[in-house]
Amino acid sequence: MGRPSQMPDIIRTIHSRVTEERDAIVSLLRDLVAIPSFEGNIREVAARVERELRALGFEDIHYAPYGDIVARIGPSSSGQGATILRQGSGQASGRPYSQNSARPRILLYDSHLDTVGVGDSAEWQHGPFSGAIENGMMYGRGTADEKGSTPPMIYGLKIAHDLGLLDGITAYYFGSIEEWCEGLSARVFAEEEKVRPDWVVIGEPTDLQVYRGQKGRAEFRVTAKGRSAHGASPWLGDNAVYKMQEVIRAIPELDARLPNHPFLGRGSIVVTHIESRESSFNAVPDRCSIVLDRRLTFGETAEEALKQVRALLPSSDFEAEVLRYNRPSYNGCLREVDQVFPAWAFDESHPFVQAALTASREAGLATTTGKWNFSTNGAYWAGEAHIPSIGFGPGREDVVHTTDEHISLDDVVRAAEWYAMLPAQV
Repeated sequence: MGRPSQMPDIIRTIHSRVTEERDAIVSLLRDLVAIPSFEGNIREVAARVERELRALGFEDIHYAPYGDIVARIGPSSSGQGATILRQGSGQASGRPYSQNSARPRILLYDSHLDTVGVGDSAEWQHGPFSGAIENGMMYGRGTADEKGSTPPMIYGLKIAHDLGLLDGITAYYFGSIEEWCEGLSARVFAEEEKVRPDWVVIGEPTDLQVYRGQKGRAEFRVTAKGRSAHGASPWLGDNAVYKMQEVIRAIPELDARLPNHPFLGRGSIVVTHIESRESSFNAVPDRCSIVLDRRLTFGETAEEALKQVRALLPSSDFEAEVLRYNRPSYNGCLREVDQVFPAWAFDESHPFVQAALTASREAGLATTTGKWNFSTNGAYWAGEAHIPSIGFGPGREDVVHTTDEHISLDDVVRAAEWYAMLPAQV
């Protein structure tokens, strides 16, 4: 199988195979949701995924230097099948790049296994790790963001392999770490293991639509310097918290005048964190810092965005800087990077986007395209490495990071059909 003339038979066979595997797909997702994996620690949840990958016959199953779990299925990726990573930075233009047709093409499915925390678990109607099922929905942290894409990805690839749809393609499942610094673990994997995919599918929730871009992101810190004094004599000090108020009031005004892009939408800026430094609770703070989340649309750069922030600072008692990520992974791997993540988008006419839409059509899904409002590992794959990338996953973006996060199990299973179908289109 695997030829265009056989597509009607392939479609029917994929649907039948996915239907047979429905219970296994749902059971695996429930197991993954039951395992906490916040603060980037995916050790235990990756071990559960590893057992499934081995049972399904994936090869070269291992942990990448940053701690992500990696597995391969399809032709051998040794020798011709792996290519040296070409360095690059900036925005993805959507232009195809030259490829070596003599080697198997590399298709990578990226699904991050880490999640944010749960907040107050008492506020959850269903336990955050219960995997409770009600009215066709599974509840729990990570159901939509993004454990929900892992079971259909690996079962979809297994079915594609069994049907011969991976002829000439080496497919990777990449169970990644993403929540704290998107794209970093992808960068480490690609650079350290010298693997450059020809195409990447990012499994963040898209409600079963094909997404083809996202805004960029930068994180800034603004610090106000004051002078400490006893709380009983505040006039002797210079309260850094009070000084910061002028900057905080100016942030919404800056946000209102940021540019808009017809596809990606408008840039934005918001205060997401504030802290002060004082010797005790009865002392005037001598430092106050805020963190700013700045979303970048096309036509903006992090350097220009930082200049905009600096223009708001009323005196030399303030400084603004780009935040730098310097936390080691759960396995001790440390890569320090600036918290700057580029915007990217591919035209709807791009061959890979069209291949993804054909897979949607064959699977009976919507064929409109969209984009994420948040940032993903695409910041590296597409934004920096310029690899043709799209997003496709079950789950809705508006339930991400919320109490009682949930996902439609029918959509999880339907996603497996799409993941199995895509290799026949590329």
